[in-house]
Amino acid sequence: MRFIVDANIVFSGILNTNGKIGDLLINSNAYFTFIAPKFLRVEIRKHYPKLVKISGLTIENVQEAEYHVCKNILFISEEQIKMSNWVSADKLVADVDPKDTHYIAFSNEFESKIWSGDKKLITGLANKGFTNFIGKKRLNSRCKSKMKNTQY
Repeated sequence: MRFIVDANIVFSGILNTNGKIGDLLINSNAYFTFIAPKFLRVEIRKHYPKLVKISGLTIENVQEAEYHVCKNILFISEEQIKMSNWVSADKLVADVDPKDTHYIAFSNEFESKIWSGDKKLITGLANKGFTNFIGKKRLNSRCKSKMKNTQY
């Protein structure tokens, strides 16, 4: 199964690699494919100072956490997304949160749910009929189910 991963999920994973989000990003690649827009790499680096401040880690430790969290994420160039998906995504999120257009376009392109904890986005788009999201609890439950089904 494929999922589009948004920035807040990746940041949460970096801040706590031993938490559920970090664990899913780091250890569930046998069960899931995580996809993110390539620009997310730039966003992570742009927020290094904030990640250092919040976590209390050194920049080196933040970079190491980033490596582990991101090593199983497939970062895809925005240029690979059809223009029609950008247009429909832009219309959908324009009055909710235009910064999240990427995730909607990617979700449409790859026919995949978005893993996000952004309540404003989830609620705003649900009010418009877009409910293509998955939360940490459901994803964790699916992972456990897949693990159970693959044990001998």
